[in-house]
Amino acid sequence: MTPGWTEDRVGALKKLWLEGQSASQIAKQLGGGVTRNAVIGKVHRLGLSGRATPSQPARTATTFRPAKTRTTPPVQPSAPRRIEAVAPAPRPNLPVAPTPERAPDMVGTATVMTLGAHMCKWPIGDPSSSEFSFCGRRASEGVYCVEHARVAYQPALKKNGSTELARSLRRYI
Repeated sequence: MTPGWTEDRVGALKKLWLEGQSASQIAKQLGGGVTRNAVIGKVHRLGLSGRATPSQPARTATTFRPAKTRTTPPVQPSAPRRIEAVAPAPRPNLPVAPTPERAPDMVGTATVMTLGAHMCKWPIGDPSSSEFSFCGRRASEGVYCVEHARVAYQPALKKNGSTELARSLRRYI
């Protein structure tokens, strides 16, 4: 229900608004079904924008402290350094790692640093030990040599449909 805006109510609204009262305060004083939103709408339709005093007390201005001055000069970035490639230290008790030109058939001589794209990547030993290495022979099937591919790639067993059906029915019996 919209309130009836009589001349008396409009006059009271203008007076209270210019005194700096809030829309909620004005709605309470006018009564008779006048809501805060009705007051705001009427204020906008009447074009009342300026107020004599704000409805809330003014906030105190915040004082800002000046920024601390730096006592030490800023650190200048150093010139970019050139990173030199470091040759890996020889591993104790292991033969020299093979390169594609030398003895690719020696098993267990490839390290992470010497492992090439076409070398068998079958791990040999414990990865946490210093003797850990990779097969290193020429890879023929995927990433493994023929011998390790036979171990890694097991052929899928053909399943008989009736045994699979019986196995699945056992869950429900």
